Amino acid sequence: MDVPTLKLSPRSVTGKKVKVLRRAGIVPVHVYGRDVPPLSLQVDAQVLRRLLPRVGANIPLSVEVEDQKGEDICFVREVQRHPVTEDVLHVDFLRVDVLQTIRAEVPIVLQGSAPAERESGGTLLQPLQNLLVEALPMNIPASVEVDVSELDDFEKGIYVRDLSVGTDVSIVTDPDDLIARVSPPRIEVVEEPEAELEEGVEEAEGEEAAPAAEAETSSER
Repeated sequence: MDVPTLKLSPRSVTGKKVKVLRRAGIVPVHVYGRDVPPLSLQVDAQVLRRLLPRVGANIPLSVEVEDQKGEDICFVREVQRHPVTEDVLHVDFLRVDVLQTIRAEVPIVLQGSAPAERESGGTLLQPLQNLLVEALPMNIPASVEVDVSELDDFEKGIYVRDLSVGTDVSIVTDPDDLIARVSPPRIEVVEEPEAELEEGVEEAEGEEAAPAAEAETSSER
């Protein structure tokens, strides 16, 4: 499996002083895991902007550190962003052993067209967005595709137990969790406006009062 490569540099600035790095377009990062001390490193912000959308949290990448031999297979574990600008403030990378299984959340991508949505006016729902799987780091899938073309009525659903992800990957998510179904269209009941109802009541009361008034007039004569 071809994996992206990220080159990092050692970092001596820590604490609140990292604001100076961010103003210079540098993002502080940490690399930890595999029973070794964590490393405080840094990388150009532009490099991260291009890389993060490609790897997400479940695609491995090869991390190289300047002036150090070798490389490590890592996963993105946490990304801190500015609450307003969405700029990347800090990234944590988890170093893994390629010979030991790990757990990761994999996005579920719906494919195809559901007949119950297309032909019957229903709404395609996806209650489950991610699938928790267990596998060797290099076998973690980038995504799991689910074909919804079999959803031809509102009673059918696709569940985790219906998925096939291969022998190298184990699904941890509850097999009874619902992935997708088509909800029937909502039928709106048009109610008569309250004002019209009140007007109707007033007219009915007026009609009842009219004969009574006529009766009183006749008796007076």
